[in-house]
Amino acid sequence: MIPQEFNDLLTSTFGEAILESKLDGVFDPFIVVAPDRMPEVARFLRDNEKTLCDALMCLSGVDLTKGKLGVVYHLHSTKFNHKIVLKAFVTVEHPHVGSVEAVWKTANWHEREAFDMFGIVFDGHPDLRRILMPDDWEGYPLRKDYQVPEFYNGMKVPY
Repeated sequence: MIPQEFNDLLTSTFGEAILESKLDGVFDPFIVVAPDRMPEVARFLRDNEKTLCDALMCLSGVDLTKGKLGVVYHLHSTKFNHKIVLKAFVTVEHPHVGSVEAVWKTANWHEREAFDMFGIVFDGHPDLRRILMPDDWEGYPLRKDYQVPEFYNGMKVPY
């Protein structure tokens, strides 16, 4: 499938849950999905006989500045060898996206990392907790407005 076919299929199936798309003039064409609808869109893309996106190649958190965060999903079909990128955007004040961990188990650690580094909450994740930083760490180190603390538990933080 080409990106336009993915977009047409998702728009006809999910309507208002498909918020926008950028299919031409970019290296990785993408489709923007409503954050709360991501699990059902993901399941559809995995199970639909035309798409069979059985592999989540990467899931990344992004700080887009001005109070906006994003999650980027790179999907691949091993049967058809086609790819598509999905994106979901949230605000810092309400950083909630539906978890796709039940669709692709590889999302487990990816979602935990995006939670730990950006503070994005994946609703429905079975074990959403820090994975890289200590449990008592304050803040989200990959946000652009993050200030590295001078001390952590009485120890000087090198930077």
